[in-house]
Parts: sequence; structure tokens; C-alpha cells
Amino acid sequence: MRRRPPTARKPGPAPPGRVRIVAGKWRGRFLEVADVPELRPTSERIRETLFNWLAPRIEGSRCLDLFAGSGVLGLEALSRGAAEVHLVERNPQALRTLRLSIVKLGADQATVHAVDAFDFLVSAAPLPQDIVFLDPPYSLTALGDLCAILDSKGWLAPGAFVYLEQDSSTAPFDLPHGWTVRREKKAGNVRYSLTEALAP
Repeated sequence: MRRRPPTARKPGPAPPGRVRIVAGKWRGRFLEVADVPELRPTSERIRETLFNWLAPRIEGSRCLDLFAGSGVLGLEALSRGAAEVHLVERNPQALRTLRLSIVKLGADQATVHAVDAFDFLVSAAPLPQDIVFLDPPYSLTALGDLCAILDSKGWLAPGAFVYLEQDSSTAPFDLPHGWTVRREKKAGNVRYSLTEALAP
């Protein structure tokens, strides 16, 4: 008798309140999404494009997910071979759900920081990162400030990649000196890009 495949690996969109890891060792696993205003996980379609861009760099990388929410960006990175990820989230409900997801996956390489993203960047001892995910709530119009802090406080390894996601209607901002946009796309009302922070 043929065995039915596990339900977590069935094709099709994730059920409401959950997001699915696209590829890697946790491919098809679902993550719960806390019912928190402005928590808006990056879509599967965009994540697939993003991690295709990152494919040459993801293996063994050190990653920082500054507005972790469901944790889907950072945990997708681990699923695809990143060495470690730091997930920063301040909302208590989102934190509880995120920690449960980490336990369910057995994601020992994930570290959660229950703190505001700006406070974390300014106060924590910087550990240079290979990849940084910047996907804040769309109401936050401070991506330029966050990039400047990452650049000036020693958070980026030479040639680090920084992923930026924002509402497509948001006005462009100046990147720090030496940063270059390597890829950029739009999907609906979302503009997303991958920048490289080159050493001066």
C-alpha cells in the first residue's frame, strides 16, 4: 500500500497563520505566525528569489535577522546551510511563537534577542555578519538609519550582503558609502533589494 506524503510537504500556499520554509533541511516545515499587527512575513515567492540570489554565499554564513517576527528569513537561512543566525524581536507574543518554532525545528544555531532592533545594534557587542535581513514593519521609515548604524558600528563583515524590504511607495534613501545594489525587484506593493557592503 502506498504511503501518503507528510501533510507538511504538500504543494500549495501555507494555511492562514503559518508560513512554510521553501528549501533546505527543513523544506516544507511550517512556522506559526503570531497574530500581531504589522507582522507580515516575507512571501514564499520573494524568499525563493532572495535565496537564489544568496545561494553562492549562504553556506556557512553568519546571519542577522533584525525584525525577526515569525523568524522565517533567519530560519530559512539556517535551513539552507547558514552556520548561525541571530534573531532580534521585541514583541512578546511574536517572541513566544518564534521560540516555539525554534524548539520544534531543533534549530540550535538560532539565538533570539528580546530587544528593540535599534537598541540591539547600538548596545550589543558587534559581531560582523555575512548576511543581514532588514524587513521592518512598513510603517517604519528608518531603513536608512539602520543601514548607517550597521555600517558604522562594525556589524558587517567585508562584502556583507544586506537584504532590504519595504513598501514600493516608500521614498528611496541614500545607502552608506561603498554599498552597492546588486539585485532589486518589485512584487505587488513590495520593493526588495540585495545590497553589498564593500570594504572602504
